[in-house]
Amino acid sequence: MIRRNMEEEEEEQEEQQQQQKLAGNPDWMSSLPAELLDVPLWNLALPGSHDSMSFCLDVSSPVLRSESCLLRGFDRLFPCWTRPCVYRWATTQQSVLSDQCDLGIRFLDLRIARKPAGGRALFFAHGLYTLLAVTEALDELAAWLDAHPKEFVIVSCSHFDSLTDGDHARLVENIITLFGDKLCSSKETPTLRSCWSRGQQVILSYGNQQVVLQHPELWDEIPYRYADSPDPKKVIAFLEDQKHRRRPAGFYVSGLNLTEDAPYVLLHPLQTMRKMTMKGLTLLLSWASDQRPGPEDGGVNIVCCDFVDVSQFCSLVIGLNDKLRPFCRTQGDAAGCA
Repeated sequence: MIRRNMEEEEEEQEEQQQQQKLAGNPDWMSSLPAELLDVPLWNLALPGSHDSMSFCLDVSSPVLRSESCLLRGFDRLFPCWTRPCVYRWATTQQSVLSDQCDLGIRFLDLRIARKPAGGRALFFAHGLYTLLAVTEALDELAAWLDAHPKEFVIVSCSHFDSLTDGDHARLVENIITLFGDKLCSSKETPTLRSCWSRGQQVILSYGNQQVVLQHPELWDEIPYRYADSPDPKKVIAFLEDQKHRRRPAGFYVSGLNLTEDAPYVLLHPLQTMRKMTMKGLTLLLSWASDQRPGPEDGGVNIVCCDFVDVSQFCSLVIGLNDKLRPFCRTQGDAAGCA
């Protein structure tokens, strides 16, 4: 009984801490110093959430068609075991999009799918399908942007499990209609000052090149660097190795997210993605705190993490932009940071 009370107290304290952190950084871009307002957004440090919509996975849904034949076979035979297991490991966030944006998240990783019997509605997916439809989530994001007119969000749409050409056409039409003049054209070099002058708040990265070529409002898929490992030390070693390579032109993501594999899951049957993340988070955030943004090789841009509301991840990444200010000053004007 005493142990149960202690566990309940710890859970209550943790929940209170998370509630405090949700106050976050809702308007941090509009509060940046003047010398950073003309820096291209791909040279700033931007916090992002990995698999942003996984907070609302449907534990009763079948696993995705894109999953392995073995897993889909198990799902058909033992759904009461398979789906809860996938749910535990596929859930990487626990806050709705507006709360993530309030924390300071400015890159949203949206993986879109069509359910086997979901009609024309599109959903999100990570192992399982989500409860929320794409239109509901994007409406929430549009409302948040209306309430924060000087904030900017990069929306990355990708994976597109089982989408048809017609699905893509309807999805893009809905996005363009919803965000309208808020969309920043892929022909522009976005800075906060230039985007503010045009009322732009959204960059839409789309992971289908054929569709992108038809719409100047869409940007190419943003490169996402991640180690595909459950070991935080290997994640850091991978990201360090990537720093020694040529910096991608434009936007790119450094993923702090850990990735489970079948052997790891079998060896840790009672663990969850959240527990695995928490064990490695101190080491991962320590690496992130040593980074700096900017145009040089090795400079970070978008940094993504799982469970963005359980630590000071957003504030830490936002704070990296202070390291860019002296460089901008030495150039004589902010444009020198381009």
